[in-house]
Amino acid sequence: YLAMGDVALVRQTALERKQIHHLAPHLAEPRWLVVPARSRAGLLKLRAGITAYEKLGAVEGPDLHQNWRRREMREREPVLDTERFRFACVYREYLTDDARLVLATLRAAAGSGATVVNRARVDGIVQEGGRAAGVEAVCGESGRRLRVRARCVINAGGPWVDAVRQLEEPGARPLLHLSKGIHVVLPAALLPARHMLFLETDDRRSIFVIPRHGVVYVGTTDTSYEAGHDLWPAIDRSDVDYLLETVNRNLGLPALRAGDVIAAWAGLRPLIAEPGKAPHEISRRDEVLVGPAGVVTIAGGKLTGFRPMAQETLEKAAQVAGLVLASSPGESAVLPGGDFDGDLSALAESLVVQHGLPPQTATRLALCYGTEAQELVAGGTEPLVPGSDVLASEVDWAVEVEGALRLEDVHYRRTRAALYHPEAREAGLVPTAARMARRLGWGDARREAELASVRARLGADLRFRSEDAAA
Repeated sequence: YLAMGDVALVRQTALERKQIHHLAPHLAEPRWLVVPARSRAGLLKLRAGITAYEKLGAVEGPDLHQNWRRREMREREPVLDTERFRFACVYREYLTDDARLVLATLRAAAGSGATVVNRARVDGIVQEGGRAAGVEAVCGESGRRLRVRARCVINAGGPWVDAVRQLEEPGARPLLHLSKGIHVVLPAALLPARHMLFLETDDRRSIFVIPRHGVVYVGTTDTSYEAGHDLWPAIDRSDVDYLLETVNRNLGLPALRAGDVIAAWAGLRPLIAEPGKAPHEISRRDEVLVGPAGVVTIAGGKLTGFRPMAQETLEKAAQVAGLVLASSPGESAVLPGGDFDGDLSALAESLVVQHGLPPQTATRLALCYGTEAQELVAGGTEPLVPGSDVLASEVDWAVEVEGALRLEDVHYRRTRAALYHPEAREAGLVPTAARMARRLGWGDARREAELASVRARLGADLRFRSEDAAA
């Protein structure tokens, strides 16, 4: 983004990393990111960019970047091809669990008095005298229609922003350029990276290699997506090959193939359209606008900048509604589970000592739930399936505390078993569905339907592997 001239965006998001770490240190974990360089000139260029980034983000002390030569690279990150790379610049980044960060933010809002509704699709804007006065929605569980009155409606629909705008203003010119990004997950045994890695692609983009919980995920692609705002964009073999080719070219390991991938996912970036530009050339800026009926729309942006985006949107909404915006919670506010000093090792160790958990399980729980892990394990420490770091009590927590209503909600977005835990990806479905059925009152038919739906989803995620085998 510095190279694209988005200095203001870089400064904002660089500073916001610290604030998100303060709000939820378990969901914004400091990690070293290794950026290899082939020559001394390349290293100097990297150092200049990273130094500017650190100054914009007020980075100091032990978090300042380091420079590695071949000997240090071989010792600290032996997967890198040191015949190809002579140097590396290593700097601090923050690894964020996006789904759990969104969930924690929603729970914090509910704790402050907001009413949060899961799986209720908005399909109409209520208008009175040409002004938006609320929304109409349909409950995804009961089919009931809901009407919610409001002095101001905010459209924060992400990839669905243009669809919501059509409800207010049919025929409105599209605002977004949708870009698809995929990640693939590989066993750490095949890709034993110790740190997060930054690798350059043939088309001068960059991808990341990120170790997590015994697996390593690689991403992301950045391609225009014309099919519309799909919840589950297709993962094409060409997407997978693009990522694996970059990894194979830059790392000194046996070549990875599509058949080695054990999980994958895809999502859509809602970029503000800039005609004539490829997705990777489009700025990640955000934009707030007010529609003809007074609906306030927030579009574009980056996850790291969600707080300033929200503040700007609320200020605009207050103007529309004729209200005075209340003061922010202040620097002392934290998200659920974030009320500790950021020492994840100490938090994990307390789970080992007090509850007898294996260290790897304790570390995972600390990263996912922060201090709430103590309360969660009070519900039991039995693994969901033998040998898994996912606990059965996490299913109960997902339903009772985190508002999960579908098996998909728990498996993909709460425990993350579908993505990062191969031992529970398939084997964990039946026990998860059984526990959910008891708490949500599902009959046999509903339980089997939930299982069939998620099994089909898991199969679709890896369809590119069967296509390869057929060829």
